[in-house]
Amino acid sequence: MPGHDHLTRIKTGIPGLDEMVEGGWPFPSTILVAGSAGTGKTTFALQFLSQGAKDGEQGLFFTTLSEPTQWMLRFTSGFTFLDKEHFGKQIQYVELGSLLREERNPDRILDYIEDQITDVMPQRIVIDPVTVIGELIDDEYRSFLYDLTTRLKNWQSTTLLTGEVLPGQAYPVEVSYIVDSVVVLSYDVSVEGSRRKYLEILKMRGTNHMTGKHLVNLQAEGFSVQPGLR
Repeated sequence: MPGHDHLTRIKTGIPGLDEMVEGGWPFPSTILVAGSAGTGKTTFALQFLSQGAKDGEQGLFFTTLSEPTQWMLRFTSGFTFLDKEHFGKQIQYVELGSLLREERNPDRILDYIEDQITDVMPQRIVIDPVTVIGELIDDEYRSFLYDLTTRLKNWQSTTLLTGEVLPGQAYPVEVSYIVDSVVVLSYDVSVEGSRRKYLEILKMRGTNHMTGKHLVNLQAEGFSVQPGLR
């Protein structure tokens, strides 16, 4: 298959992943990183932003949960990949939980997100997890997601949307329709009782990507993929 060298790409920040996706994420694009609790979605997203900071790019992290910056710094304190000096500078942190508790109008939520993007002008954006918004605005969620991804691409950024997976669900279907790429994080319990984690790329527009599940490590150094190991 021919390559897609005409696409601009940025490093994923995940060791082992760039070689699976022709050198990095397409820029601009929107990526869903889906998985159940404990699969490493937030760590994955933070490594993506941390890579951008190291490359001189601006990052913007939206949390839809009511978690202050201090919580994020405590959460990341054990990871060696993240330079704490980047927080508040190359990586801006915006807590959306307070707004979402009071606001159910999708347009106002979008306007607030866009106002933050205007202030920061990021090349990399994370919304973690976007599925919380779906629980709040319900019937208008799909149109909200469409409008969100359209606006994000207009801002010339690569955006990771993390999504919580419900029991029996492979990935959040509503989100998967409107993104350019879908990455699923999962785990299983081996015969010995250990929990093995995996990454699988279900789709990535404009990219000849590796398929199937690949073994993941999640340690103090962060999230890494071992291409070819199942």
